Amino acid sequence: MADRRHRGEPGSTGEHDRGGVFRRAGDPEKPDAFEKLYRSRESEQRVVGETRRLPPADQVPPHRPRKRRTHSGGREYDGRGIQRRAKEQRKKRLRNTLVVLLVLLLVVPGGFYLWANSRLERVEALQDYEGRPDSARGTTYMIVGSDSREGMDEEQMRELATGNAEGRRTDTIMILYVPRDGEPTIVSVPRDSYVPMPIPGYADNKINTAFADSVCGADEEGEEVCGGPAPLVQAFEQASNVRIDHYVEIGMGGFVDLVDAVGGVELCPEEPMADPKAGLDIEAGCQEMDGGTALGYVRTRATPRADLDRIQRQREFFSALIQEASAPSTIFNPFQSVPLVLAGTDTFMVDEGDKLRHLATMLLAMRGGTQTTAVPVGETPTLDGVGSVVLWDESRSQLMFDAMNEGEPIPEEAMQD
Repeated sequence: MADRRHRGEPGSTGEHDRGGVFRRAGDPEKPDAFEKLYRSRESEQRVVGETRRLPPADQVPPHRPRKRRTHSGGREYDGRGIQRRAKEQRKKRLRNTLVVLLVLLLVVPGGFYLWANSRLERVEALQDYEGRPDSARGTTYMIVGSDSREGMDEEQMRELATGNAEGRRTDTIMILYVPRDGEPTIVSVPRDSYVPMPIPGYADNKINTAFADSVCGADEEGEEVCGGPAPLVQAFEQASNVRIDHYVEIGMGGFVDLVDAVGGVELCPEEPMADPKAGLDIEAGCQEMDGGTALGYVRTRATPRADLDRIQRQREFFSALIQEASAPSTIFNPFQSVPLVLAGTDTFMVDEGDKLRHLATMLLAMRGGTQTTAVPVGETPTLDGVGSVVLWDESRSQLMFDAMNEGEPIPEEAMQD
């Protein structure tokens, strides 16, 4: 506080020109260093009482916010977040697009798969019974072609020369064997193979007898047991000691629809073939066959070796069908793949435990190439009360079945032409 005794007298530390006002020493007309720090610039000083006027609107330059670059790469702020919001909108649109694509890629095919899987007709074909073989290390599919006319009208039966027999019998029995390593093998089972019958009251007979629904017997509890998928599977399992993992059956009508769905198959008969009973009349050489012609080709027995020749044609046909159905031009063409799925799921009959994915796995397993053979044949005698039968070659067939149980490729010496 200033010394009142020296008021009015200049001093070394300051002076007072009126009560309570402190003045530093020096020239009063010039600001000292302290005042220079806090005194407003002359450009900021205004005359007391002067009114500040805003310029006219048309003379005000547009506001252009100065962009600030952040520390990261090329991000800039315009002061109002326009670019930031636009970038967020782009991210949101991209995210929504990805969600839609994910739905199309997963949900739609998933829904189509569930719908197609529900179309498969199912039957209890793989039943447990006392003495059933254990699961093999490889995978086995029993593929059965029946002469069922179910779903065919009178005109179709007349056109395809199928006749109008009631019930169903088996025209084709094949085992698709997929080893742990190596190529899959299609093994044809002669339908006249002489095997034990699992139907009560029946002695050994042709294996196709086990499939005929007209063959019935009564078990120990008095319940009727008739031929069908389950007795057929059991007959093969007991005769071969090889367990079947999956069951697939298709009738005549489904056969024709399936071939037509892939646009036909190319088959190569070595000689001209004519069989009115099968509705077949074709020339020799490779040719494209539609469903009706292919059906007659695999059904006819009007050749020197009858059923054994038919087995070879069935293997030829099945390999051609698989190659055509699994070709990229079919799989990635919705105009062919969708009708194929519809035809397949509408006509295939599978075991209760089988799904559509098992059929797809079967198809893919054969896509890389398959070997074709048959259960080795030993003799073809004619037996009283049974007729002409096929007896398996015991040693060679045992080699085949042992390999299937071990999950190993079938040895060459067990192959049958």
